[in-house]
Amino acid sequence: RARPACSQVYSFFHSADPSASRLEPLLEKTFHMLPPFNVPRYQKDPLGDGKSYLLVDAIQACSAAFVESATSNNSSTEAPACSSLSTSTQVKARRSSLLSMSSEMSSSSESLPSAKIANITANWWGTKRIDYALYCPDVLTAFPTVALPHLFHASYWESTDVVAFILRQLMRYESVQIQQKEGIDTMNMSPSSRQEKWLRKRNHVKLRNVTANHRVNDVIAVEGGSQVLVGRFMYGPLDMVALTGEKVDVLIMMEPSSGRWVYFDTEISNSSGRVFYTVPEDKRLGVGVYPIKMVVRGDQSSAQSYLTVLPRGMECVVFSIDGSFAASVSIMGSDPKVRAGAVDVVRHWQDLGYLIIYITGRPDMQKQRVVSWLSQHNFPQGMIFFSDGLVHDPLRQKTIFLRNLMQEVGISYCNVP
Repeated sequence: RARPACSQVYSFFHSADPSASRLEPLLEKTFHMLPPFNVPRYQKDPLGDGKSYLLVDAIQACSAAFVESATSNNSSTEAPACSSLSTSTQVKARRSSLLSMSSEMSSSSESLPSAKIANITANWWGTKRIDYALYCPDVLTAFPTVALPHLFHASYWESTDVVAFILRQLMRYESVQIQQKEGIDTMNMSPSSRQEKWLRKRNHVKLRNVTANHRVNDVIAVEGGSQVLVGRFMYGPLDMVALTGEKVDVLIMMEPSSGRWVYFDTEISNSSGRVFYTVPEDKRLGVGVYPIKMVVRGDQSSAQSYLTVLPRGMECVVFSIDGSFAASVSIMGSDPKVRAGAVDVVRHWQDLGYLIIYITGRPDMQKQRVVSWLSQHNFPQGMIFFSDGLVHDPLRQKTIFLRNLMQEVGISYCNVP
């Protein structure tokens, strides 16, 4: 049998896709009795669910099916019967198999001859499972069958589940078991499982058809000093609706290399949609850069930023985005071109060990657009600070901010024109 010119093949499909086909039964017919491997949801398990993708583990977990296949050829009579089913029946059967067959097969404990295992692995396309089923919302069953293949094909390119899966293969996280530490539980690492009803019933109606435009301010704090996090939760273009009187979870990634979010507290947003949270003295973080996430309980929308804790006297380099990187200030958020050499200048100062600070006179409602613009043009990671709403004199606003930063945090900085 011809083999592909790669070490491992992965076949992704949605369980309800009528045009999807499995590859594993073509290499070993017994695999038609095994469900495909379910790709973990990124929102719930960003580092994977700890289940093994290895082919040998799958064979041993379902050894009874392979023993029966080796001693009997009756399973071949099931293929014609399946081909006569309607498309909708095949879809329902496929989806139900994902829920039930894995538990049935995993309960078996019959031993399988090593020769049989060697025969399967010799003809396999890699060392792991090949068929992977992606999450499929139940609401898609209401769509016409003819439209499903196009919807599913487009969704591959925007699926965070697929991206996270690929990254785990490249970074060899496929067999990582998430270990719980003292003070950390799985609920805290998965904020999406904490969704609740809105505290104010009218918010369910007000926020139904508007897009979230939340933002959390980047924070610079001095070592041993107060650490205050500020977020604003708004909806709609130009901040039409403020989230008022609702629960917002505060999470901090205390060990960025681990990827684990640690729940700190829950705050209630005020009438202007703002949330203020002061890290307790006994939980203050040491010198370092820590990702921050604030999650709205009602709809699980969120915003992220960074808390940077510095020793007093730390040297920083300040870059003004307006007129330096970009050609002009755009209130409507157009995409200006980057000045030649701007990215190289910033990377030069970063390589010298300075903390990079970006400052702009743009209103904070444009944070998502500005952050995306910097990332799109490959500017290095840095702290980004905006004006609090529209201001008449952005230069004066920048000066006041930098003066306060120098007095409160004790940093020294160079202003690069």
